[in-house]
Amino acid sequence: MVALTVLVALLASGCRSTVMLSGHDERVQVVTTTGILRDLVRHVGGDRVAVGSLVPDGADPHSYEPSLRDVRNVVYADVAFSNYLLLEEHAIIKTLDANLRKGVPNISLAEGAVKYAAEIIPLVEDVSLDTIWLGMRVRGTGTADGANRSSDILLSATGAAGPGTMTAYLTESFGNPSFYVNSADGFDPANGFKDDTARLPPDAHTHMSWAFTKPGVYRLTMRAQLAVTPETKPVPVGEQTFTFAVGVDPHSVPGMAGAEVLNSGHADITVDLDQRRLYLFADPEGGGEADQRAFDPATTVIEVPNKALLEVPGDRKFRFLGRPGTQVHQLPQAVLGKHVHGEIDPHLWQNVRNAIAYVELIRDTLTGIDPAGAREYRAHATDYIAELERLDTYVRDTIAQIPPPQRHLVTTHDAFGYLGDAYDVQISGFVTPNPATEPSLADRRRLTETIRNLDIRAVFLEPNLAARSTTLTEVASEQSLRICEIYGDGFGGDVRSYVQMMRFNAESLRDCLTRPNNGRRQ
Repeated sequence: MVALTVLVALLASGCRSTVMLSGHDERVQVVTTTGILRDLVRHVGGDRVAVGSLVPDGADPHSYEPSLRDVRNVVYADVAFSNYLLLEEHAIIKTLDANLRKGVPNISLAEGAVKYAAEIIPLVEDVSLDTIWLGMRVRGTGTADGANRSSDILLSATGAAGPGTMTAYLTESFGNPSFYVNSADGFDPANGFKDDTARLPPDAHTHMSWAFTKPGVYRLTMRAQLAVTPETKPVPVGEQTFTFAVGVDPHSVPGMAGAEVLNSGHADITVDLDQRRLYLFADPEGGGEADQRAFDPATTVIEVPNKALLEVPGDRKFRFLGRPGTQVHQLPQAVLGKHVHGEIDPHLWQNVRNAIAYVELIRDTLTGIDPAGAREYRAHATDYIAELERLDTYVRDTIAQIPPPQRHLVTTHDAFGYLGDAYDVQISGFVTPNPATEPSLADRRRLTETIRNLDIRAVFLEPNLAARSTTLTEVASEQSLRICEIYGDGFGGDVRSYVQMMRFNAESLRDCLTRPNNGRRQ
């Protein structure tokens, strides 16, 4: 039975899955989260399966909101395949978990494929910003309270003090701001602070911008709760006050003599479900997960320096920051678009060997629910794996045609770590500023210096993210670079299958990085 709470939350959408699943179809009914997974299942299942994906081709799985039609497909599914590792928007995972019939296999391929020799790598994030990169994070599992991957952690701002307005927001697709904290309209306990609350799944973190309209010391009080299910009362986790020194000396904050100052690297306001407390989890030196440690908010100051000043852009969507041209202090979002993820890079399929592991897990799962088709599934999988083996060789040989000094990928989205690791491509940068704001001089300088120092021949845009790639396209135009296409999370245009996608990416890299740059866009 469809969960009412999920149905109410879903948005109607004009996008359509490729197949409508049905209770009257004798084939095995399969629902996947993305088109890439749909294609893998189609090759293994053949005529014995009907398969549809929740995320339509051309849409972004990081931000797609399921439709009522998607819920219908989940209800009829005999098996579900998600990538997980926090690749998909949390609403997609909740739609699966809430609406699958009891006993239906619900397979997380990225996690399960490790048993089939899939290789996983940490998610590499850009910590080369001039200021601290501040987000929100959940640590721990919460299993003692019954939490699972569909649970929500509610991180709410309950009060703020400072000389001006402080705002924490993220810039979603096409530059629309979405607020987590906005002190301008106060904090309303009557509605549970819902207008100043971030919802995160377990073991995740998200990025955002932090803006302050006037210099001075700000203090933000936040509380955390665990909502195990939509029907249960949230469990209190903790409350803390966080201190910001905005455009002033962070070592002279009243009442915080000798406090540690965080002013670089990656930090998160962190909810620890198992320890039931809030703290700052940070790597001040930018060393990544291995160097992260907990900082007590009572003895720590977050610095927002004067070099974080920027002008409010003319776009009306950003009037909440002030009049166009007004200067505000801002810690940048650092990753384009809505982006909630964990510590492991979830884009495993960019290494074809990992896609083979997915296929093996899909084969065994379909065999388990439809033993009568075992011979067909094994035969299809064997043939498809042979094709993927040839694809792996083709991608490797094609990229090897690029001279190593020219083998640099500059793009807008951190989705290609596996491609770089498997096929010896240097991931030399992805753009970090908010897509709807004017890029700072420091942003432009960093990107321009990278391009010049490495003699970059071309930059690469994912077609479905092109609308929010202004910084990269502007700098590329200034430097007379080609702007070429690359596919990360889904299909589009003439690319309608996984094999086509990986061949296209390899050929695009080769063609754009080996030809002399003549200033013409491809």
